[in-house]
Amino acid sequence: MSTSISNSFIAQYVADVHEAYQQRGSKLRGTVRLKTGVTGATAVFQKNGKGAAGKKTRHGNVPLMNVEHSTVTATLEDWYGADYVDHLDELKTNTDERLVVANAGAYALGRKVDELIVAKLAQAATVVPQAATGLTKAKVLEAFAALNGKDVPDDGNRFAVVGAHQWNELLDISEFKSADFAGDRYPWLKGTESRTWLGITWMFHTGLPLVDGARKCFLYHRSALGLAEGQDVKVFTDWVPEKAAHLVDHLLSAGAVLIDDDGVVEIDCDDDATLAA
Repeated sequence: MSTSISNSFIAQYVADVHEAYQQRGSKLRGTVRLKTGVTGATAVFQKNGKGAAGKKTRHGNVPLMNVEHSTVTATLEDWYGADYVDHLDELKTNTDERLVVANAGAYALGRKVDELIVAKLAQAATVVPQAATGLTKAKVLEAFAALNGKDVPDDGNRFAVVGAHQWNELLDISEFKSADFAGDRYPWLKGTESRTWLGITWMFHTGLPLVDGARKCFLYHRSALGLAEGQDVKVFTDWVPEKAAHLVDHLLSAGAVLIDDDGVVEIDCDDDATLAA
């Protein structure tokens, strides 16, 4: 049970509750290959190589591409977010304490999904170095060229995730500032500050790695990463007689994996770079 519950006992408080500022669930789940309903501790994602056409002589055999087939495995882990809501505490408040705890747990596990995905993005071998600068147009174009150079499909399934500081730097680029909002295309981005530029859906995220002042941002293709879920975020509320309280519990079983390193580019940015006036 939350030990600070007494802080919300009524002394004529308003009925609604201000929940702590936090990212409300996953932003990245819809940007990767998703396999749900996994049974077992692992999930296998298929990876196929490139095909190449060849010539055939008259009456000769057709050339074979011999496309390489391989697999990568995501290992599922179990995550929980739980808290007790004491029955007598509920009588002392005029808020739905169980709903508040339920929301907080769901948001926390949603952020855990993003954490799993970002950890795999950070394994990328292709890196645009910091070079003591923030996120510049030159860096964006370098990362864009890196994907193009590896024949990563330009099919509307490219995504970019940057930090809040880098988002402000992007807004100093006129082409980005005038780009279309992405919320009209993807329901999970509706109402958020996200844009489509260079055929890439851009969004900012507050959970990207910060190493020695360098913020790691990422440009990637949906098929380059996989997320496997044995169970998506579920909430259960049970009465626990021994505690005289309701246990509000959240469960998630999930794992992420980097499928194709060619489809991810890391862009390192000085997180303290001065913004244009």
